Amino acid sequence: MHKIWLIIQREYLTRVRKKSFIIMTFLTPLLLAAFMVIPAWLATISDSEDVVMVLDESGLFADKLESKEDLKIIPIAAGSLEQAKTAYQETDYTALLHIPKLDLDNPEGIRLYSKKNTSLQVKFRLENMLEKEIESQRFMASGIDREMLNKMKANVTMTTVNLSESGERDSNVWVTSGAGIIGAVIIYFFIFLYGVQIMRGVIEEKTNRIVEVMISSVKPFQLMMGKIVGIAGVGLTQFLLWVVLSTIVVGGVQAAFDIKPAPTPIEQMQAGRDLATGEESAQSEKASQADMLSEVSSAISNLNFPLLLGCFLFYFLGGYLLYGSLFGAIGAAVDNETDTQQFMFPITIPLIISFIMSYTVVIQNPDGPVAFWMSIIPFTSPIVMMVRIPFGVPASELLLSMGLLILGFIFTTWIASRIYRVGILMYGKKINYKELSKWLFYRV
Repeated sequence: MHKIWLIIQREYLTRVRKKSFIIMTFLTPLLLAAFMVIPAWLATISDSEDVVMVLDESGLFADKLESKEDLKIIPIAAGSLEQAKTAYQETDYTALLHIPKLDLDNPEGIRLYSKKNTSLQVKFRLENMLEKEIESQRFMASGIDREMLNKMKANVTMTTVNLSESGERDSNVWVTSGAGIIGAVIIYFFIFLYGVQIMRGVIEEKTNRIVEVMISSVKPFQLMMGKIVGIAGVGLTQFLLWVVLSTIVVGGVQAAFDIKPAPTPIEQMQAGRDLATGEESAQSEKASQADMLSEVSSAISNLNFPLLLGCFLFYFLGGYLLYGSLFGAIGAAVDNETDTQQFMFPITIPLIISFIMSYTVVIQNPDGPVAFWMSIIPFTSPIVMMVRIPFGVPASELLLSMGLLILGFIFTTWIASRIYRVGILMYGKKINYKELSKWLFYRV
């Protein structure tokens, strides 16, 4: 055990002292802050007022299209379309909207002219303003009171509540799904990123013949375990530093420049819809969003964070140790990275399948048979079980999954150690699966 600890120290200190580790540890939070803040900052400095000239030959929209915040409407006096185009060319306005004589039952022929490609937001907002007015004209023609019709519309919001022996707790499917997916994504990328580091480290020591000196003092199994655990420590250290530094950097930059996160395209389109549908609708939408934020906040506070954190750390380390031993065995079996592809593919298939299934089947039916079996099988449980835990998993299933993951790690470590002890000192020979199977039973 003492020798394994020395190897762990060596692997850990060697990597954390590298310039690449230090640079990436501090550079990643800065890049994340830039990725989150710069688009929002660019959006604030790029905001400008859109001015649209309107030639209404139908007469249906006279004084009906009102300017809205950063969208200004300028009606054109009676004239021909060619005169309007000439007048528009002499200005720096955003666009020219031409509304010909319309049939309310079939409003066609409306055109939007611009010197450059029209933005989606301007087009969307103008379309909604026209649609609203045409609908109002139709209601008036049919004798229907639109205000009364709006009052009859129903907006149903369903609140989800978890019932348990400890009482009732508010929940939210988006919060629950997000909590599981975030943990699964972190585990998925951690296994790939640092598992490959183990493989490359073994290949480097093997090709440099350093391992021949080390084997004279320690057993191959001790060397392999020390390398796996040491690199796991490096990964945990870097991950925790990323979380802390990213929180500090992003929060500090946003507070210093008073920058809010950039709206998504859907949020921009919704904002255009609010401007087009009127002040009352916008206020109703804001009230609905406030209720949703309150529900999300309540759902987040009701998450079982100790359980989530404990299970995350277990599956985080368990999944890494299981796959890390196999990556180490691959590194010992080959002489260069080119030869690793044929062996890496079978190993990565369960990871990729579990990652894809988490977004499709598991998230939709976390208690279904597919989700259950994939959360029990050790090769897929680190990712799938993290998606299921926020939805609530029986203690018996959780303990079974953890127990099988531990047994899976022991089994893969045994296989990896049998391959490692033979392959670490073998050079110049092309290895295949048949040869690897023989190594499992060699006496060394």
